[in-house]
Amino acid sequence: MKVLAVLYKAGQHAKDEPKLLGCIENELGLRKWLEDQGHTLVTTDDKEGPDSTLDRELVDADVLITTPFHPGYITRERIAKAKNLKICITAGVGSDHIDLTAANERKISVLEVTGSNVVSVAEHVVMTILVLVRNFVPANNQITIRKKWNVAEVAKDSYDVEGKVIATVGAGRIGYRVLERLVAFNPKELLYFDYQPLSKELEEKVGARRVLDLKEMLSQADVVTINCPLHEGTKGLFNKELISHMKDGAWLVNTARGAICVAEDVAEAVETGKLRGYGGDVFAPQPAPENHPWRSMRNKYGGGNAMTPHISGTSLDAQQRYADGVKNILASFFSQKYDYRPEDVIVTNGHYATKAYGEDKK
Repeated sequence: MKVLAVLYKAGQHAKDEPKLLGCIENELGLRKWLEDQGHTLVTTDDKEGPDSTLDRELVDADVLITTPFHPGYITRERIAKAKNLKICITAGVGSDHIDLTAANERKISVLEVTGSNVVSVAEHVVMTILVLVRNFVPANNQITIRKKWNVAEVAKDSYDVEGKVIATVGAGRIGYRVLERLVAFNPKELLYFDYQPLSKELEEKVGARRVLDLKEMLSQADVVTINCPLHEGTKGLFNKELISHMKDGAWLVNTARGAICVAEDVAEAVETGKLRGYGGDVFAPQPAPENHPWRSMRNKYGGGNAMTPHISGTSLDAQQRYADGVKNILASFFSQKYDYRPEDVIVTNGHYATKAYGEDKK
């Protein structure tokens, strides 16, 4: 069978670090394994436009592997041209770059490696909260880039996490682990908004309180972290109207999906001071264009934002986990056992799995 993998280009970095598995040079460690079984592997990072390598090679591919970090956007039009396509695998978590309805209509299975990123993203969220609240980025830039020494300039917008109200939108695999890690910082209160409650045992373990109304929760929180999946109900959720219900000077962290936020509205909130800072690891689209508003927005308070290029779920440890997961899915597919882990299945046999609509609980 023909396997097409859309990954990112790493260049010299791939040679320097063989554990960088998610790139076109190291190919998730799959090439020898696939070729030893008689399969063909085509790997590319060229995914834009009708003449891209993705479009040319997809026509007769049986298997497609993509990542959330350098996604090949698999539209209805691309699926229509992929006459042999039987399965799409996300090397990581999050398959919103695939038209799932079109995949269902063609009975193309879509799977991802659930759980491969949860620890990595949760750690990144906590790091981002600290970076924002302690005003780390401007302080670092002052010393290392501007070569200045002005304590007041950066201390005037530096706070403690202790004693703050911190809220998560989504308390699933990632959101709950964020709550677990925040307990050590002795927050004033931990809040969560989710379509279903945590068990009493889990709530009590972290001392979290569920708030049924999202706007009410946002009005109480000093820090808000977005840890929910992207779907029709969350696309553009954080727009100007919803942000207006947040505390003045609150911090917002988003490691979920860029499209959950309206980019221009977040930028305006940062520039006017409605938000004291924004920590974003995700953009829409990806890679983000140079003129994306989050690349140039400036904080009214002189405090910092904390932007990264969707690296939260792709630490070297996470890359090993999702590479192993992809291999396991492929082994099940090639053997025709189709005994996939239930939590990995997004759509199959023309039907959505429950997981497609919400993040599974811990």
